[in-house]
Amino acid sequence: MLLRCLKGELQKCRRSPVWLAFVLLPVFPAILGTGNFLANQEALDNGWYSLWSQHTLFSSMFFLPALLGVFCGWQWRLEHTDHNWNSFLTAPVPVVDLCLAKLILAAGISFLAQGWIGILFVYSGKIAGVAGPIPPELPQWLLCGGLGGVSVCAVQLYFSMVIRTFAPPVALGLAGGILGLMATAQGFGYALPYSLLCIGMRANNPTMALDLVPFCLSALAYTGIFTVLSVARLKRRDTAAE
Repeated sequence: MLLRCLKGELQKCRRSPVWLAFVLLPVFPAILGTGNFLANQEALDNGWYSLWSQHTLFSSMFFLPALLGVFCGWQWRLEHTDHNWNSFLTAPVPVVDLCLAKLILAAGISFLAQGWIGILFVYSGKIAGVAGPIPPELPQWLLCGGLGGVSVCAVQLYFSMVIRTFAPPVALGLAGGILGLMATAQGFGYALPYSLLCIGMRANNPTMALDLVPFCLSALAYTGIFTVLSVARLKRRDTAAE
């Protein structure tokens, strides 16, 4: 059943304009970060690590939370705007499978976005003439950033389901990204899902040591809690003509 639900969600994504946001949004922090890196060579003198700090400062705080917010909001938009709730809730599949399919697809986008960010980072470094080898920590930065993004997706999917309009959940993603960076700077990074995105990517601090156990536990906890909340709310919702 879960596989059928996932196939249905994938069919919704075909020829969707949401892919344009996936391609374009990570390009902007790459341009801004590279420009800032080139304009401050005297202060940013640690090569690839300095370049990564500038890329992630913009992407983890603004563009990546917005991207995940847009995608999660779009996933529920069809149910909200196309009066699809009756068919959605009366489908002969468990509600938990319907929610998990959306979460799995959003999680895939989180990891794909990290891969795209990594490609843009390497390409930007080559263009900027950064010397030395590519940081060996890059795969870990991207993997942990993707995992942190999954917890953000779980939160965004819940609020995108609850809030019928498209813009507020996206605004929540932007606000969460800023609050996440602030919480990380104050030492409370493991307490917020948006902070996990910053911490996983080592935003603005690529040499920061990551405490993997609390990071993974926090990510799993937020993902599990908000998925359970989504399932519970859908089970309480009655079908109605809208």
